[in-house]
Amino acid sequence: IGCNTSFYRLCSTEACFSPDSALSLSLSLSLFISVSVSLSRWYFGKITRRDSERLLLSLDNRRGTFLVRESETTKGAYCLSVLDFDNVKGLNVKHYKIRKLDSGGFYITSRTQFSNLQQLVSHYRKHADGLCHFLTDVCPVLKPQTQGLARDAWEIPRESLRLDLKLGQGCFGEVWMGTWNGTTRVAIKTLKPGTMSPEAFLQEAQVMKKLRHEKLVQLYAVVSEEPIYIVTEYMGQGSLLDFLKGDMGKILRLPQLVDMASQIASGMAYVERMNYVHRDLRAANILVGDNLVCKVADFGLARLIEDNEYTARQGAKFPIKWTAPEAALYGRFTIKSDVWSFGVLLTELATKGRVPYPGMVNREVLDQVERGYRMPCPAECPDSLHDLMLTCWRKEPEERPTFEYLQGFLEDYFTSTEPQYQPGENL
Repeated sequence: IGCNTSFYRLCSTEACFSPDSALSLSLSLSLFISVSVSLSRWYFGKITRRDSERLLLSLDNRRGTFLVRESETTKGAYCLSVLDFDNVKGLNVKHYKIRKLDSGGFYITSRTQFSNLQQLVSHYRKHADGLCHFLTDVCPVLKPQTQGLARDAWEIPRESLRLDLKLGQGCFGEVWMGTWNGTTRVAIKTLKPGTMSPEAFLQEAQVMKKLRHEKLVQLYAVVSEEPIYIVTEYMGQGSLLDFLKGDMGKILRLPQLVDMASQIASGMAYVERMNYVHRDLRAANILVGDNLVCKVADFGLARLIEDNEYTARQGAKFPIKWTAPEAALYGRFTIKSDVWSFGVLLTELATKGRVPYPGMVNREVLDQVERGYRMPCPAECPDSLHDLMLTCWRKEPEERPTFEYLQGFLEDYFTSTEPQYQPGENL
């Protein structure tokens, strides 16, 4: 059993051979094994099925990467979650329920039983024995997100920032990887003078800095004099749009794409709860970090832009293809117009970054959508996902789903279409 010295001493005392010795030894052994399991790197405790899939589906993991967690559905049982691969689904996760014997042992298939979880894991590391693949690597734990700057450092001097590497350029400014105070890696958005009023920006930023959620890019600080600098947490993989169109996008499969969508919906559900509106939700304004972590960026800034080519709403710089008709035509921006934009963002995910409404110019899109045209189902996109897009594009804003609903639908997408647990072979 591999007892350590302290456990050996525990069992060598006279107490172990008292009339209650059997019970005492059983409790001691149970406690020792319980502690051993909790200290094992592969034991992740009370994490959800969805979170286990998110961890395992990291592109750095290979087939057979695994973790053990508590079962969500059966008290006292465990679940073995294993990363698998096939040519149809690509990377996907299989879940095997680990059942407990009355005698205290464990099994996945009744023909192969083990006295403890360590033995079970050790066995399946050597043989697949009915699983989708033998166990290879323990699932790595996500590194904690970078913390913000000093709590009182809200407006910071421009001199405290260093622009290190230009990451991108848009109509209204540039995005840089930079360093604050020579120590902290940050992202810096620089806005062209005249893009927005510094006073209006500072007022909006006071609201934006209060929005804190794990799926929103954290706003750290600002330089409010022109040229305005917006300092945020740094996301190493850049914009979702560039990520989808790049080499990494080519190997993404439906499980990862749906997970990314659910993360965005989670961030927007928080925006919804806070009675805020994004106004410019699209793949270009989602940032990607390590392990396919997605966060919503640039919330609220669109309202402040003063460029005539943007404020005309049908101007060349306005993102008409992502904008709900009532917002594009009448300026009615609400959380429901954000839901419309999210439906368009889903097409960007499904097509790996293709521009929506291919072959159509902005004016044509506006006219066609007003007449009831909706984008067809993208190639290789499941009908159920396209049906979700169509609900986001309902003409009447109040008939569109909430982000809370969208988050739940996407998080449970595969759970509702596949068995809760995978059987082993020959059961």
